Order: sequence, then structure tokens, then C-alpha cells
Amino acid sequence: MARPTQRARTLSQNFLADRAAAAHVARLTAPDRRHPPLVLEVGAGKGALTEPLARRSRELHAYEIDSRLVPGLRTRFAAAPHVRVVAGDFLAARPPRTPFSVAGNVPFSRTADIVDWCLGAPALTDATLITQLEYARKRTGDYGRWTLLTVRTWPHHEWRLVGRVSRYGFRPAPRVDAGVLRIERRATPLLTGAAQQGWRDLVELGFSGVGGSLHASLRRAHPRRRVDAAFRAARLDPGVLVGEVAPARWLRLHEELAS
Repeated sequence: MARPTQRARTLSQNFLADRAAAAHVARLTAPDRRHPPLVLEVGAGKGALTEPLARRSRELHAYEIDSRLVPGLRTRFAAAPHVRVVAGDFLAARPPRTPFSVAGNVPFSRTADIVDWCLGAPALTDATLITQLEYARKRTGDYGRWTLLTVRTWPHHEWRLVGRVSRYGFRPAPRVDAGVLRIERRATPLLTGAAQQGWRDLVELGFSGVGGSLHASLRRAHPRRRVDAAFRAARLDPGVLVGEVAPARWLRLHEELAS
């Protein structure tokens, strides 16, 4: 039988022990008991984040994949009828049809899949996730660079880095620090319909070039004079690398090239 530490590594479990970080995530997720109406927690673990979420939520579904932890969680929250401890993989859950939020101390090895699940849930209002710090910084442009996923989803979702958690705030401690990643669905999308599809085509074209030159990539589908004019309007240097272009600049490019 695997030892607890071995099993934790297998499931990529680093249990949150930093109470201040847990309280911070809970406040962001549930500003008061009226909002949001439903919270889904990814990986309840030993309940460090579940506890403050339960105090602030109207309804909380706490998912835990490790069957050995579920009985303890159910006992701990037995007196809280609005808390439902769900034994199973969060990724297997069907997204609710009514507005909901997601929160969690995300297993680093499953971050990308959990983020994709959140982005694909139409009724999701926001997600506040403790992830590997490098992941959070990359997705939010904190390095001064932006990723394809962030730019492509920007018209519908805003990405922000809203905190950091030392590696020593977990048990066992991971090899790296963590970040608090906040993904918010915009109440009013910046683009819709055909414009949204045009945006996706433009962004994917821009990120598909060899050598990272956005100007060169866009010239494969647009005349040079139009690309030059779009770059001037967006106040971009023709030599800029694609990852260095912030979403606001992309919106200006799209406005110029879609007209």
C-alpha cells in the first residue's frame, strides 16, 4: 500500500496550510453570502480552503478525488447543510447551467485541464485558482509577455494575478511558489458573433509564424500596407514579437484589419 506522501505525489497533492491565502481566495470567490449563488471547489483536500469558503458561500460543492479524504471532509462539514462533499474527479463534473464560481488549490499537473474546463463552462462567472506561480504569471502577462490562450480568450475572459503563496505554505512543500490566478467572465463580451470568429482567426494567425514576428505572420493574410497601418494605429513597432503584444493592442489590430 502506498504511503500517504507517495500517494500525495501521485495525485499531485500539496495541501494548503497558509490560512491567509485560503481566506484571500475565499474573499475573492464569495464577497458575501449572496454572491455567487453556487461555488464549486476543485480538490478540497483536507478542507483548508473549504472552511473559509463554507463560511462565505450560500451553496458549496467541494470535489475531492482522493477517496481516503472524503469521510473526514464529510464529518467536518456535517453540520453545514449548504456544503456538499463530492467524491470524484472535478473534471468529470457537468458544468452547472446557472451562474457559479470555481475556487481551488489546483494540482499543478492538472492546471491546464482545469482551466480549460472553466473556460468551456458557459455559466461560469469567475474562477480563483491557486496554481504554479510561473503558470499564473505567464497567463496574466506578468512577465511582459502574453500567451495564445490568454489573448484568444480575452474578449470573453479577463486574466489577473491577484496574489502569491510561498511554497512553504503547503504540506508537503512543492518545489516552486504558487500564484493566485483570477479568471473573470466579462458581463458584456468585447466581441461577439462573426467578430469573435474573426478575432480567433487573427490571433491564431499571429501566433503561428516562425520566429515570433507578428508583423510577418499577419502579412501572410493581409497586404503589407494594411498591416503597416494597423501597427501604426496600435502603436506597435514592426519588429515586436507576438508574445509581447498586450490584448488591448490586439484589439486595435483587429479593429483595423477587420474593417
